[in-house]
Amino acid sequence: MDIELQWAWRLTVALAIGLMVGIERGWKGREASEGERGIGLRTLALIGLMGGLCGLLSDLLDGLLIGLVFVGLAVLLGLVYRVTSRARDDIGLTTEVAALVTFLLAVLAGLGHLALAAAGGVVTAALLGYKGRLHGWLRALNRAELSAGLKLLLISVVLLPLLPNRGYGPWDALNPYVIWWMVVLIAAISFVGYFAVRIAGARAGTLFTAVFGGLASSTATTLNLARLARRGQADRRLLAAGVLLACATMFPRMVLVATLIHAPLLGGLVLPAGAMILLILAPAFWLLHTSDHSVDRADLLPANPLELRSALLFGALLAAVMLLGRTLTEWFGDAGVLALAAASGVADVDAITLSVAHMAEGELAVATAVLGIVIASGVNSLFKAGLAIGIGGAEFGKWVLVPMCTATAVGLMIALM
Repeated sequence: MDIELQWAWRLTVALAIGLMVGIERGWKGREASEGERGIGLRTLALIGLMGGLCGLLSDLLDGLLIGLVFVGLAVLLGLVYRVTSRARDDIGLTTEVAALVTFLLAVLAGLGHLALAAAGGVVTAALLGYKGRLHGWLRALNRAELSAGLKLLLISVVLLPLLPNRGYGPWDALNPYVIWWMVVLIAAISFVGYFAVRIAGARAGTLFTAVFGGLASSTATTLNLARLARRGQADRRLLAAGVLLACATMFPRMVLVATLIHAPLLGGLVLPAGAMILLILAPAFWLLHTSDHSVDRADLLPANPLELRSALLFGALLAAVMLLGRTLTEWFGDAGVLALAAASGVADVDAITLSVAHMAEGELAVATAVLGIVIASGVNSLFKAGLAIGIGGAEFGKWVLVPMCTATAVGLMIALM
């Protein structure tokens, strides 16, 4: 592309960012009379154009130009704010800060980072436009919920990237990153489930948590819902239905992963996986239909939105299971694929599915690979049923155990045939 055409395109994006933010600010002050509108559409459009020009000129001159212009603009906006705040009796800095952000985004466009600059402009305009809604959410947030959100960010954004992603201990079986990732995942599902129930109500919130939490980790979702059942206030049938729905999402994901690696596995997995899905979903919908439709959302809201202690305990359990699975594999050797599938399926189905699917590309027979994947999914299902009984109690666990055992038995029979 010709250099002048490139520059014209960059300036166009920079100007568009200024116009986008300016339209939002101008719309807010549209009722003000001429001369009283302050920083609006034209000013922000010119700031965007100025930022784009600074970005272009910095390629030819020196990056110091951007800093000097930014400081000058900040001083100018500070003087404008000092004058207008006295006249309006307003101490808000939103528009002035938005103008500085617009300038910096326009500079990015001038430097050629068009996608990032445009995305930043859209986010800026959206943040400005949703002022009322954002402030409403903030007023509805209590101290415990805010604290829980900050803790979740601490364990995920700060701590997780610091952990080494490699094996330690006997046979390198313990991976700190993987173990802590499961802790974060369980805590996040608990946190999201809390707000889903609070916003959408008990039934809709539980179903949302089950389906979308199950896509991330049906084991973590089972743990979360079983813990709610242990409190004994909410309808256990509703929570059991949520567990079964979460567990049912594992099978389509399992088939998809295996098929993407080795397409011939699809024919062998469709029947056992399909039967297991139906045998789990049918009782789930029956439980949902017969559950208490008048259950109150307060019954499902724990005192703490972030159940970090339970997540840590499950992380320790996962570490023990990972070590046990690797120990069994080392002791019994390659008897191998099926024993490995059973041992690995306790902790995770996706990992063993990937491993077996890759092995099926080589010398492993498709029938053996299918049986190994079904064994892993069945063991994982029984493990989650055990969690439901051990944490949620026998009355809750029976609604989960019977469908899981039936689905596992039928799936294994079909796979063996």
